[in-house]
Amino acid sequence: MTRLLAPLAGAVPLTPGAALPPLQTIATPALWGWTIGGILLLFALDFVITRRPHEVGIRESVGWSVFYVALPLGFGAWVWIRFGGDAGLKFLSGYVVEKSLSVDNLFVFMLLLGGFAVPRALQQRVLLIGVAGALALRAVFIAVGAVMLARFGITFLVFGLVLLVSAVKVWRDAVRGHDDEPDVNDLAVVRGIRRVVPVTDGYRGSAMVVTEGGRRVVTPLSVAVLAILAVDVLFAVDSVPAVFGITDDAYLVFATNAFALMGLRALYFLISGVLSRLVHLGHGMALILALISVKLILHWAHTVWPRVPTISTLWSLALIVLILAATTFTSLAASRRARAGAPG
Repeated sequence: MTRLLAPLAGAVPLTPGAALPPLQTIATPALWGWTIGGILLLFALDFVITRRPHEVGIRESVGWSVFYVALPLGFGAWVWIRFGGDAGLKFLSGYVVEKSLSVDNLFVFMLLLGGFAVPRALQQRVLLIGVAGALALRAVFIAVGAVMLARFGITFLVFGLVLLVSAVKVWRDAVRGHDDEPDVNDLAVVRGIRRVVPVTDGYRGSAMVVTEGGRRVVTPLSVAVLAILAVDVLFAVDSVPAVFGITDDAYLVFATNAFALMGLRALYFLISGVLSRLVHLGHGMALILALISVKLILHWAHTVWPRVPTISTLWSLALIVLILAATTFTSLAASRRARAGAPG
């Protein structure tokens, strides 16, 4: 029985109290420290810049979007030079996957912000707080996932099956369209908050908690932020295993998540006007999740049966880029045809 279980456990002893195997990573403690410090500094800068609520214009959103695309590309180039092409390629592939999933998630953010009637001047504050909390939550997911992958080889199979189920769900949602999304008031976190604490009948500027009638009450801004965080927990179920399908290096997984999330606020305001035209984006995301699912399952099978082929990082990156390009092209073409056929 032990011999049969060894491949499933990644040949790691399962005796109680056994020490965990060392995690394979390119990062030193110092690199972790510099990276986390840099991310915290960027978030602090964002909070300072957005301390005064205002509507985000095209020029501002373009500027920040360019910055948050140039930053990970520069970081990826540094990883490539410092740690080799394989590490650089894995970071780039993981970043493309995370960014793609983030764009698809923006549809849900639009529904949430619209459902809570968040004023445009406050939307970037909601997104920024939500992104900061989401990154903290994903750090926990990544830490747990990295330990599981190091100790139990079968985790690759579990992650692969999770992504396969997610791919089917995303495909079905794409076929039905985003109009079938549930009302934000049906979210468990929203119902729970309103049962426990009173909520003001309107926004109070950028305040999340105020004192009214001698008691502390929360504003709809707090509820919107918590709803964003709750939804991102569901997104993490897809995105974190998806990046682990590219690399099992926890540092690279964390870095790709951090860079993709930090640029989400600017990206929202930049492309919110054209998101409705990307009608096939959900189909593309489903195909990407299915591709990474197959990659994870084949990787697990290869550790058990060495003759089973695997999908290289280069091939997976090429296929992901091809899917994204085809999805964008067909989406824009379908949108043009729909507008041309619409009655004047």
